[in-house]
Amino acid sequence: MYSIETVPKIVVPHLTHELALDDAAAWRALPALDALFLADGSRPAAQQTRVRVGYDANALYARFDCDDRDIWGTYTQRDEPLYEQEAVELFIAPGAADPREYFEFQISPNGVLFDAIISNPTARRDTLQTDPSWQCPGIRWMARRDDAHRVWWGALALPWVSITHDGKIPPVCRANFYRIERPHDSAVEYSCWAPTFTEPADFHKPARFGFLEFAAA
Repeated sequence: MYSIETVPKIVVPHLTHELALDDAAAWRALPALDALFLADGSRPAAQQTRVRVGYDANALYARFDCDDRDIWGTYTQRDEPLYEQEAVELFIAPGAADPREYFEFQISPNGVLFDAIISNPTARRDTLQTDPSWQCPGIRWMARRDDAHRVWWGALALPWVSITHDGKIPPVCRANFYRIERPHDSAVEYSCWAPTFTEPADFHKPARFGFLEFAAA
């Protein structure tokens, strides 16, 4: 059981050069975050996701490496509702406070992107507003699947100028990393870096976002 008092905090490694999204060796050199837990905090996800993050002067990088015995997805267009199928997700906002507005990014196993700005002033679904018309300027993303080995990965490069007010690297961001794993033959797994302690699962709990601290260059 994950402790409800615990909100994770990490120091994000600083990179000396741009990180290629498909450079597996460079990503493996970065430490992986703790295992993702189910949203209710009861146990680690059965099909695990290894998340790695890094940053440079221009962008924040995140990659999800997923174990998946049933990889699938039918959406092909940006901003289709990937959360109805299988996806990895990053919610993020600059600053240390519990955010009322934040950015949402999702990638499917087929490399489809969903990006939106979220207004969530009360952390309740009845006041939550999503704006998927926003398209993150300069974002780069990629995904690759290996059905034979039952794995896939998705990665993002988020320009600072697109997710901060002034383009500068903030001392800290609030963020959470998620996975929706929806096998055809068993129950869906909603997993989180910082469990939201919700049943049914609800990722939109900004007070549960962890802390990303940015090491000095």
